[in-house]
Amino acid sequence: MTVMKVQGKPTRTITPVPQAGAIDIIDQTALPQACRVLRLDSLEAVVEAICSMQVRGAPLIGVTAAYGVALALTSRADDATLLAAIRALGATRPTAVNLHWALARLQACLTPLPPPLRAEAAWLEADRIAEEDVQQCRRIGEHGLQLLRAQLGERGRIEIMTHCNAGWLATVDHGTALAPVYAAFDQGIDLHVWVSETRPRNQGLLTAWELHEHGVPHTLFADNAAGLLLARGSIDAVIVGADRIAANGDVANKIGTYLKALAARAASVPFYVAAPGSTIDFACANGTDIPIEERAADELRLLQGCDAAGRSAQLRQLAAEAAVANPAFDVTPASLVSAVISERGVCPASSDGLRALYPEKTHG
Repeated sequence: MTVMKVQGKPTRTITPVPQAGAIDIIDQTALPQACRVLRLDSLEAVVEAICSMQVRGAPLIGVTAAYGVALALTSRADDATLLAAIRALGATRPTAVNLHWALARLQACLTPLPPPLRAEAAWLEADRIAEEDVQQCRRIGEHGLQLLRAQLGERGRIEIMTHCNAGWLATVDHGTALAPVYAAFDQGIDLHVWVSETRPRNQGLLTAWELHEHGVPHTLFADNAAGLLLARGSIDAVIVGADRIAANGDVANKIGTYLKALAARAASVPFYVAAPGSTIDFACANGTDIPIEERAADELRLLQGCDAAGRSAQLRQLAAEAAVANPAFDVTPASLVSAVISERGVCPASSDGLRALYPEKTHG
């Protein structure tokens, strides 16, 4: 069952169309001005969609990459084609570990099969990964709901801060950080979400858009106002997603997350990280081993939006030769994370806590 809605219609971020040899995605670079569906019918189209952030969010990137392998094998499924597809997709985004997890799973599934059986098996495995993502996010919502209930105090409602977009747009359905929010809202709990704009890609606008579509009360705020809101006592809890969690509990997430964690600690506000098990990288000892993606400088030099006629437009705010640093992620130390919320429950952000939830995983 699809939970999230666009204009009242149940909607998922990605829909396989195997009979057409394609997948349909929501073009997230068109949001919030327009909700546009794109059809991707080749490996190259999927690679471009991930690189350009038409598809984004660690869990959704993994699912999309799985379908990208299926598309690559539709006409030719020999070993060389399979390996080339995995290499091309694996090079798209370095920080989000779900991408590499999904590709490793497809490779393990498909390599033992004779080539004539691989394309159909790839579509089926990608479907399984997508459905697992939906169920994992639903359970994250259920576990996180219990934490939010505990935040109900004298205000009679819960004030929640989030960063970037870790809602259903970043997954197939439900979301990660927003899954507990939707679960609480759907149960009638009075809540309000403070949405950080998340420069330079302004992915907070995606969060605001999907909260609006679902009817959840929210306020968008400038990134630099987070410390003031927390210090004033305006926030009961901070919930963010993750692109990779190291074995010791360090968390890589969209740039600006670390500063919010520091401010939350200073204000004695709990700081939660919500992510599925596929986001936990047990082969990565700590946050210093997580690769940090450096994105194009023009993401800062140029502003994206609409002109007076409502047409998509760019506005230059810096000269083309201006020196710019644009790291896409930062790492929040485990010591600043109050708890990790996964599909298996809530645990401390520590090697022992993660191991307790995932005892079958290999730990270094």
